[in-house]
Amino acid sequence: MAKYFDVHPDSPQPRLISQIVELLHADGLIAYPTDSCYALGCRLGNKEGIDRIREIRKLGSDHHFTLVCRDFAQFGQFVHVSNALFRSVKAATPGGYTFILPATKEVPRRLLHPRKKTVGVRIPDHVVTQALLAELGEPLLSSTLLLPDEAEPSTQGWEIKERLDHVVDAVIDSGECGATPTTVVDFSQGEPEVVRRGTGDPSLFE
Repeated sequence: MAKYFDVHPDSPQPRLISQIVELLHADGLIAYPTDSCYALGCRLGNKEGIDRIREIRKLGSDHHFTLVCRDFAQFGQFVHVSNALFRSVKAATPGGYTFILPATKEVPRRLLHPRKKTVGVRIPDHVVTQALLAELGEPLLSSTLLLPDEAEPSTQGWEIKERLDHVVDAVIDSGECGATPTTVVDFSQGEPEVVRRGTGDPSLFE
C-alpha cells in the first residue's frame, strides 16, 4: 500500500520531504506533482524502479526518460550542452520544457535512447519538486504519469493513490496539478525540433 503525503504547496514541511527522500534512497517509486502534471519518479540508480515505471506505463525501449534536475549545475553533469544552446535553454527554464540532449557518461546506459544515446532533462518551476530535489541531492528519474490507453494524465493525488496503491510506494499531494505535460524540444541533431507541444511556449524553439 502506498504512503500518502499531504505536502503544503508553498511551504513544504521539511519532515515530510525528508521522509519521501528516505523512501527514494531505499529505492522507492513515487508519484509526485510538477509544474506541468503528475510524474512517476525514482533515483537514477534504481534499476527496479525504472522497470516498474516501464511496466506501469507499458513503455517500449525507445522511450525517452527524463532527468528532473534542480539547477543548471546538475543539468550540465548529465547532458552535453554547447554555449549557444545553453543560452536558449537557460532562457526557457525553470519551466514547462523537457529537452532531449546527448547524454554524458554519468547517465546509466539503460536510460539512454538505444540509437541516439540521448536523454530528456528538465528543471521544474515547482516548490515541492524543488524541495525534493534539494534534499535528494541528485536528479529524479521521471516519466509523465500517463497510464496506458488514457488521453490525459491523472491530476488528483487521492485519485492516483486509489488507482496505483499497489504499484507505487508513495503519492505526494500538494493540491491541484495540471493535466498538460511539458513541451518537448529535441536538440539531438543540433537544431531544435518541437516533438510535443505542452505547457511551455513552443514558439521559442520554432
